[in-house]
Amino acid sequence: MRRNSFFLPVVIFAVVFLLSAPARSQLQAPVLGRVTSDSWVNLFWTPVPGAFGYTLSYAPIPFTGSIGTIDMGTKTDALFDLWPGAAFYVAIQSRDGSGLSPYSNVLEVDIGNLSPLLDSKVIPKYQDFLIIPPVMPSAVRKADLPPEQQVNTPWDSKYEIALKQFDQQILPSPFPKTTVWSYGNLLGPAPGQPGSTFNYPAFTVEVRRDEIARVTWTNGLVDESGQYLPPLLAVDRTLHWANPELLKCMDGGFHADCRPDPSAPYNTDNLEQPYRGPVPMVTHVHGAHVNAVSDGYPEAWWLPAATNIPEGYALKGSKYGSVESVAPGKAVFEYDNSQSAATLWYHDHSLGMTRTNVYAGPAGFWLVRDAIEDGLNLPGPAPKPGEPLWVPADPMNDAPPYWEIPIVIQDRSFNADGSLHYPDSRLEFDGFPGPYIPEPGADLSPIWNPEVFLNTMVVNGRTWPVQAVEPDMYRFRFLNGCDARFLMLKLVTATDINDPNTWVDLPSQFTQIGAEQGLLPNPVSLNRLLIAPAERADVIVNFSNVAPGTQVYLVNVGPDEPFGGGEPNVDFVSANPETTGQVMMFNVVADNVSRGENFSIPVSVTTETIPEPTVTRRLSLNEKESAEYAGPEAAFLGTYDEGNPTPMMWVEMITETPILGDTELWEIYNFTADAHPIHLHLVHFQVVNRQLLTNRNEEGIAEPPAFPDDSSQPRDPEPWETGLKDTVVAYPGEVTRIKATFDKHGLYVWHCHILEHEDNEMMRAVYVMSPGEVPPLP
Repeated sequence: MRRNSFFLPVVIFAVVFLLSAPARSQLQAPVLGRVTSDSWVNLFWTPVPGAFGYTLSYAPIPFTGSIGTIDMGTKTDALFDLWPGAAFYVAIQSRDGSGLSPYSNVLEVDIGNLSPLLDSKVIPKYQDFLIIPPVMPSAVRKADLPPEQQVNTPWDSKYEIALKQFDQQILPSPFPKTTVWSYGNLLGPAPGQPGSTFNYPAFTVEVRRDEIARVTWTNGLVDESGQYLPPLLAVDRTLHWANPELLKCMDGGFHADCRPDPSAPYNTDNLEQPYRGPVPMVTHVHGAHVNAVSDGYPEAWWLPAATNIPEGYALKGSKYGSVESVAPGKAVFEYDNSQSAATLWYHDHSLGMTRTNVYAGPAGFWLVRDAIEDGLNLPGPAPKPGEPLWVPADPMNDAPPYWEIPIVIQDRSFNADGSLHYPDSRLEFDGFPGPYIPEPGADLSPIWNPEVFLNTMVVNGRTWPVQAVEPDMYRFRFLNGCDARFLMLKLVTATDINDPNTWVDLPSQFTQIGAEQGLLPNPVSLNRLLIAPAERADVIVNFSNVAPGTQVYLVNVGPDEPFGGGEPNVDFVSANPETTGQVMMFNVVADNVSRGENFSIPVSVTTETIPEPTVTRRLSLNEKESAEYAGPEAAFLGTYDEGNPTPMMWVEMITETPILGDTELWEIYNFTADAHPIHLHLVHFQVVNRQLLTNRNEEGIAEPPAFPDDSSQPRDPEPWETGLKDTVVAYPGEVTRIKATFDKHGLYVWHCHILEHEDNEMMRAVYVMSPGEVPPLP
């Protein structure tokens, strides 16, 4: 990454840090502090009354007698990026017209040898067992209260869930543990203690239909002394983001939730460097039918209740809300779960930094159950409340006591020291060396990448795990938790799993019984599952015809690049068969006939049908190319009218304003080269159809003006899309039509669920209005 001119005097070698010289004034000495993460060093010091400015002094370790200085102006913090092996002493002095104060406390900064990116081919596969997340314990349930208290209790269950940082064995031993974030029961043991519920992925919240669950979410990203923990990964401050440090905004103000002005003096010196302050969080239960205050709106974040948050920081986002008063560092959200049995999930949704926050780990399943599902004799049980994590004595041969298993698949990369690797420069995406924002005229952000495709597959928090199964039916709830990767999953046997020429498809592989928002009206037999980021597939796999001793591999034939539709190895190259082309292994063991027998696949299920729409809303998906480089600057949502899209930014006037109770047909016109998983908050919807657009170029990209192609008949939903959904794949060169009823008032969002896209403008507000109401300003 290119460094700004402030670095150059010292960072040709590195940067910072001092010692030296007697005091020449009675000014107070600052107190110097430091936070280090990988190569990034954040120095901060106490302001001194009467000081005109501050001077930073630095000297190498071992000390050679040479001391350098940097005039820091009136700033009270500095961020530096050092080379591997850099080691310095550093101190700070305040100054006024008469001279310098004594030195601050002298600190040592020793970067050591930075860990290189881990080659995923050296990671052993199928060594560790699949983690089956237990159920998140509730703090209290209404049914357990005395009868006189139940009368005035407005909820059925109450949870205390915190987000914390801890180390977990994701790579197989003896690789080091990985520092991650995730959720857990605040009232239980702390991370790392016996019985702790803090795990990546988080424990599963399980509720019944119409059960009112109230959750106190705590931002617990603080260390043992109560000081805030900085982001694990590089956060780009040039985007429209949470902005808790209140950088000057493009509109001239100093407020949370904005795109900072790159021409403002302080911004010019700092925007190219990642944010290292306290971390915003706001939890979104993806797919929840929920009131707006509890939806996890991206501007409703809050900081931890840390003891060292710098003066002048915003502690909450501009749209923060809570259903009841609560202490700092918390918010209370309420979920009425007024929906059919479904596979939901929960994750962070902070504005402009969802990709890095979620990549650090905070996500878990949220399962809604109902009487219809109970009566279907589906494979089960799943983990029950109060049951601990199941640990096999022999991962290859001990089948779990569960026949319903949630499985989240994510791609990740790791450094050799076990830490998570996520790009910290646009350079990693397309090799563009700059100039970047905030340089005058630059239009590309320095850290943000348009998409990321990582080199290691992680399943339920383990790299390439193994799960022993009996020759029975199993119910797997698959979730694509990747940032940008589309998955195409198959089950195969193989004589050499690293050689796809030896792969043999398992006959009648998957029977899909449900999608994101519940069960399908009829089961669908599939030989391959296409799952976009954030989509879920509720499937039954029948191992009864597989001989014990057979190893069955879950493989991925989707691409290691953006997905635009098509067939593997015809329209795109499949994932690397030695790494991202493999996901996990099932080892079929001898049947225990005393358990796991006589499950059945439903023939049909009565499901909800959404009424015919009364309003048609035409929308567009757009990409903007950089003016200075042949690469994307950002992706946008927008409107569509008479063949032409109008791309719109997050900050622009709200245009999606359904009237409360209306059913709308949304026509989503894709003018980009990629397929986008489009997610609507609040509603479940039905896919109506898809249709090709006119004026497509040789690459299949629609160019304005483009209209539905009357020579091409609309294409019915895919068989696995016939139920209720909350995320839909919008293919390039097509219009995708969905219908939804907007039945709760308030402010929500719709967005692309490629996390890098939603973090840089591919997200827009939805305001569900009462009749005659005027939408709020953005």
